Amino acid sequence: MAFPVSGYSPSFKRPPEILRLRRKRARTHEAAASSSPELPGPRLAALTAGLPLRPFPAAAGRGRCAPEPRRNPFARLDNRPRPATQFCGQQEVSAPVLDSNRENDLLWEEALPERTVTELHQDPKFSTELRCAFQQSLVYWLHPAFSWLSLFPRIGADRKMAGKISPWSNDETLQHVLMSDWSVSFTSLYNLLKTKLCPYFYVCTYQFTVLFRAAGLAGSDVITALISPTTRGLREAMKNEGIEFSLPLIEDDGHKKKTYGTSSGRGEEQAISDEDEEESFSWLAEMGVHDKIKKPDVLSIKLRKEKHEVQMDHRPESVVLVKGTNTFTLLNFLINCKSLVATSGAQAGLPPTLLSPVAFRGATMQMLKARSVNVKTQASTGYQDQFSLEITGPIMPHTLHYLTSLLRSSQSGSFSAGLYPHEPTTVFNICLSVDKVPTKEVANKELANCGLHPKTLEQLSQIPLLGKSSLRNVEMNDYICNWRS
Repeated sequence: MAFPVSGYSPSFKRPPEILRLRRKRARTHEAAASSSPELPGPRLAALTAGLPLRPFPAAAGRGRCAPEPRRNPFARLDNRPRPATQFCGQQEVSAPVLDSNRENDLLWEEALPERTVTELHQDPKFSTELRCAFQQSLVYWLHPAFSWLSLFPRIGADRKMAGKISPWSNDETLQHVLMSDWSVSFTSLYNLLKTKLCPYFYVCTYQFTVLFRAAGLAGSDVITALISPTTRGLREAMKNEGIEFSLPLIEDDGHKKKTYGTSSGRGEEQAISDEDEEESFSWLAEMGVHDKIKKPDVLSIKLRKEKHEVQMDHRPESVVLVKGTNTFTLLNFLINCKSLVATSGAQAGLPPTLLSPVAFRGATMQMLKARSVNVKTQASTGYQDQFSLEITGPIMPHTLHYLTSLLRSSQSGSFSAGLYPHEPTTVFNICLSVDKVPTKEVANKELANCGLHPKTLEQLSQIPLLGKSSLRNVEMNDYICNWRS
C-alpha cells in the first residue's frame, strides 16, 4: 500500500501539464525535421511520431561515436567458438567437430562471418552433417528411466544408489506396476529382435547381464542370448524350465562342449561324465594295479563335480549360451523369475535395465555424457594443446563404431582412444559354436531395417575374435587402424 507524501503530486495527476509537454515536443520534432531534408522517409516518419532514433551506422564518420552493438546473452563470454576435442586422445590434432556442448549454431556465423561456403565444408567444425551425426551417435534407449538414478551398470551399484529415493522399495503395489510395465517393454524388444527391426539389446539385472542378438549377428544364423555371470542355482533353474543351453568356455574331450537343459541333455551329460571316469582309470588297468585301487563311488564323483561348478560361479567361465527358440523360453523364464529383482538393499523392487540402440515400447531416449578437455603438454618446440573427448555411459558396440568412423573423418585418419569396458560383459566377445555361418550379403539384407548403418552392421555380423577380452586401445595413423585388447 502506498502512502501520500505532502507537497508531492505525481505528473499523471495533472493532465493539462502532460498535454502542454506533448505539444512542445511535437513542435520541436517538426522543426528538427524541417531543418534536416536529407533524412530518409522512415527516419522522418519516426521523428514525427516522436519515436526514439538509433544513430546511423556511419555516424562515427561524422564525428559521433557509434554505440557498441547489443551482445547476445546466450553467447560465450569470450564470444569465440569453443573447440571440441579428440576421443580420449593422445594426439595433438584439434577436433572441433565433436563439440557436444555447442547448441547455438548461430554463434559460429557470428564469430567468423567472413568464412565462405567452401571453407565451411573444408573445416569439420562447420559441418552440420558431422555435428548432427555426432549427436545421433550418443543416443540410446532405456527402460525404466528415473532421472535421479543411474541405471547402468547394475552389478555392484548398491553403493552409488544408497540414499537415493526409491518409493517402490516397500510398496508391493508399485512394484507390481513397475514389473508389469517392464514385462511389456521386454516383450516388445524381443518381438523387434525376432522381426529383425532391432539388432540386439541388453537386460541388466543386479546379479547378471543378458545380451540378446538377432539372427545374422556374431556369425550366427539364429537368435542367440548370452548370460554372464551365472551361478549354479540359476543354471539349475533354467534346466528345470526346460531351457537348453551350453557353457561355451567349459570344454570336455578336447573341444566338445556340454549341453544342458532337457532330459536328453542330462543323459548326454551323465554319459560324458561316466566316460571321463572310465578313461581316468584305464591307465591303472594297463599297469595291472586297477584291482588294488579303490574306485571313487558315485556320490564322491557328484560332489567333486558340484564343487567344480560352484567354483566357476560369478566368473567369465560361467557364461551361458542360449540359441534359437530357447531364447523365447528364456524370455518367459526371466519375466517370471522371482530372483530377477532384489528384495533388499538399494536396488530392492527395481526392475532390470533394458538397453537398446533402437526405440521400443515404454523406452526413454537418453544421451551419453560427452565432455571435452584441453590440456597443455610439453613438446620439443614448447607447450602444445592436447585435446580429448570423454564419453561416459552405456556405450554399446554400434556407438563405438559410429564414433571411430566420425573421428576417422574429422581427424584426417589419425586419432587414438582408450576404452574402459564394463568387465562383466567382456565375455560376450567369445566366439560361438555355430552350425551355419550366414554370408555378409544375407546378414545385411535381412537386417537392413534394424536401425544400424550398413558398415556397422557388416562389422557386427562378423565372427568375434576377441575371446574373453575386449578392446582396450584403438589407434589410427594415416587411416590404418591398430587395436589392443
